[in-house]
Parts: sequence; structure tokens; C-alpha cells
Amino acid sequence: MTNIENKIFSSYERDSELYDEIFDAEGKIKEVYQKLFSLYGEQSIDDYVKLNTKAKASFFNQGITFQVYGDKETKEKIFPFDLFPRIIDATEWDIIEKGSIQRSKALNLFLWDIYHDKNIIRDGIVPMDLISSSANYLEQMNGIDPPGGIYNHISGIDVIKHNDGKYYVLEDNIRCPSGVSYVICNRTALKRALFGVFNHYQTYSVTNYAENLLDLLESVKPQGVDIPNCVVITPGMYNSAFYEHSYLAKTMGVELVEGRDLFVENDFVYMKTIKGPLKVDIIYRRIDDQYIDPLEFKADSAIGVPGLFAAYKKGNVTLANAPGTGVADDKAVYTYMPQIIKYYLDEEPILSNVHTYHCSRPEELKYVLENIGNLVIKPVDEAGGYGISIGNRLSKEEIEVVKAEILASPRKYVAQPIMSLSVHPTYIDDSEKFEQRHVDLRTFTVLGKDKEFVLKGGLTRVALQKGNLIVNSSQGGGSKDTWVLKSI
Repeated sequence: MTNIENKIFSSYERDSELYDEIFDAEGKIKEVYQKLFSLYGEQSIDDYVKLNTKAKASFFNQGITFQVYGDKETKEKIFPFDLFPRIIDATEWDIIEKGSIQRSKALNLFLWDIYHDKNIIRDGIVPMDLISSSANYLEQMNGIDPPGGIYNHISGIDVIKHNDGKYYVLEDNIRCPSGVSYVICNRTALKRALFGVFNHYQTYSVTNYAENLLDLLESVKPQGVDIPNCVVITPGMYNSAFYEHSYLAKTMGVELVEGRDLFVENDFVYMKTIKGPLKVDIIYRRIDDQYIDPLEFKADSAIGVPGLFAAYKKGNVTLANAPGTGVADDKAVYTYMPQIIKYYLDEEPILSNVHTYHCSRPEELKYVLENIGNLVIKPVDEAGGYGISIGNRLSKEEIEVVKAEILASPRKYVAQPIMSLSVHPTYIDDSEKFEQRHVDLRTFTVLGKDKEFVLKGGLTRVALQKGNLIVNSSQGGGSKDTWVLKSI
């Protein structure tokens, strides 16, 4: 362990076994962080705490909250945010951005194929039973052509930096990836609290996300529509990510609606207004597949729109993301991503997968059962960090329970080596000092018709518990502002 000589970091302990993003192997400040380290170092911890409190007050006043499921408390919590930002230089970002676009495009082509000709299955690259057994595969989507040919309009790709200094993709999220509003709010809060610090760097803006999202969504409008009307549909104010739903609608300048605000007539979708029905052409949905239309999916859904799927099948409305995209972020499908990229794009992956064992394969199942103590076990169809078991944190009894769960349903689980996520200095309230905490990065890629956009920043998520590798907000994680530097 190494103590760092600096006013605000005087008690920061660097574990040389971990990949620290601001210190090199010898404990020296990396060049890209030197100016930031110096500027922050001019403050005392008390000064920092005051600024941090100010930022929290800003979040509270704006209603930037997130409910952690499983918490016995019912009140909403301020979204945890650390004022010490993460910096990614232009060269590293170029790799992340190109890799994110590559994966998003390959996933879109994969989705088109499995709901149409199924060539990748016929050619023996991906087995049909893997697709048909996925909880998120929708038979109803077979043969449907989504407007503009786009399924995964918005993709959230989770990237980590391992202790070898390389970036790896942990998973792809293309159902309803969340978190982008926090990227923008983190930047706003940091600029307000530390404008003088922010001004010393040439950093890309993140506040242009909404206009780019709307532009790309409008590029996949239904045929015959000149000026499309777009809305954001939410399950309602009690949803954990309701703040994001309302924020995106506001910043895009479109209406935020619930299912009860819409109706379908003659296979077209309309919004109820005080001036009468208004036709809706594009719906950015934050409602899961099974709840979007009670006539087609879950009959008891009170948050969907009866007849919506029929309107979609007729090509009269664009749904973003398209129903059925979840089959492609199934973690078992993730194991085939290198082959999927090669098959559709004839390219090698720019961002590598973490080596993944799928328990439906007998040899891999055997290995997983014998080595659970060194692996992370993940359900293939969960999100938000739920259901994950980290082998070296389990007791013997807990390991036996996990083994039994895997054996009862091998298709449902994958396993990965315990990756050493990079760490970043993070202020911890309980200890009143900066400590190393593991981080990852969620990138946001938007696909439109013949165009794409990647938000130059993404959401750096922080595991606030010491040694914890699960960074998800739903598991009590926090976030940092992410600065992507412009090339000079």
C-alpha cells in the first residue's frame, strides 16, 4: 500500500495489486490527470465536502433520484454522485466508440436475421435452441420489418478496464438501457460546483444527447410520415427510473405519456389531448415487452396500450427499442458475439468479450461447477446486477446453493472469471476520505437510418462498497462524471 502526498489525497491508499486509473505502476500521477490532481489538491477535505453537499442539494432540488430495490425504506434516494471525475483521452475513447458502434450494428443485423431468414442459424454459427429458449425471444416478431430496419435504436454497452490496461465488454444492454440522464446531470452538477476545474480541460459536451436521439429516432419514422410526432412512454412515476423518462422527454421537447394517455384506432396510435386526438408516429418506450400491449402479451398489463402491437406490425408506428431485442442481450448470446461480428461485418471485434462459460454446454458446466470459487455466476436474462454470485465471496453452503440452482436450469446461467475492474479515487462519506473504488463504463450508442451517434462520455458507475465489483445503481452503486478529451 502506498500513501499519496497531496493535501486532499493525503490519506489515499493505493493498492498496487489493483489497476488505478490515475496512478501508474510506480505510483506516479498519469499525465492526463496531473492538472486535475493539482487543482483538486489545492482544496481541503472540508472544502470538498462543502462542494459535494452543494452538488447533492442540486440533485435533490432537481428530483434526481433512484430507488434501490430490496431496500426496506420506501423513500427515494438521491442518486449517488462523486465530484472527482474520470478522464478518458482521445486515443482510448476512439477504441471504445468504434467498438460500441461495431457491436451495436452487428447486434442489429443479428436481430434482423433471427426474425427473418435465420441465416446465422442455418450456417451453424448460433444454435436455434439458444434463441428459441431465450425468455426475451418473441415469436410475434418473426417476419416483421421495423421502420428503417432498426431494432436496437439505443444500446448501452458495459465496458471495463482490466488490470492488464485493456478494455473488455462485460455485457450488452439493448432492451431499455438506462442511466443516460445521470450522465448529463453529473456534468451539470460538476460544472456548477467546480467550473474553474472543468475549464482547464478541452472536454466533449454530453448535453447534446437528446437532440441527437430525437434526430436519429425521426430518421426511422414510419413510411408516409413527413413530420413525425414522438413521445416517451413510461410505466409511471413509481418506476425507479421515472426521473430519466421525464428528463429525456423534456430535453427532447416531446410529450411524456403513460399507457392510459394513448389509444389505437384503425391500427394507428393516437394521444389524448384537450384539443382532441393527436396521431403518434414514434414511441420511445421504457416499458418491457410483455407489458406494452395487453391484447398481445400480458393480458393483465395496466400500463400498456391495447392494439399497439397490431399498429406496429402494420408499420404505422415506430417502437424504440423494437420488441424482441432482449434476445440479443441474453448473456448466453453474448458468448457468440465475436462470431456474430465476424459473420455480419467480416471484422474482428474491436472490444474483446470477457471469457464466458455457458452452463448449457456439458464441458463448460463441469468446469463451472468445479471452479465456482473463482468465477462470477450470472443469470442470462437479468439486468441491474440482480442474481449475480461472486464465487470468492460465497460460503461453502452458499456455493452448494448456487450449484443446485445451476444444475436445475443450466440454460439460465453463464460464468466469467472474476475480472479485476479498474479503480478510481472516490470520496467516501463514512470514512471522510478518498478511497479506491471499482468502476465500469456504460456507453450509449444510438442507431438511426444510415447514421449513428455515441455519447462522448458515457456513465462511469462506481461500486461504493469497498472491494465490491457490482457497480449497478440498483445495487447501491454511484457514478462519476466522465470526461472524454478532444484531440489536440
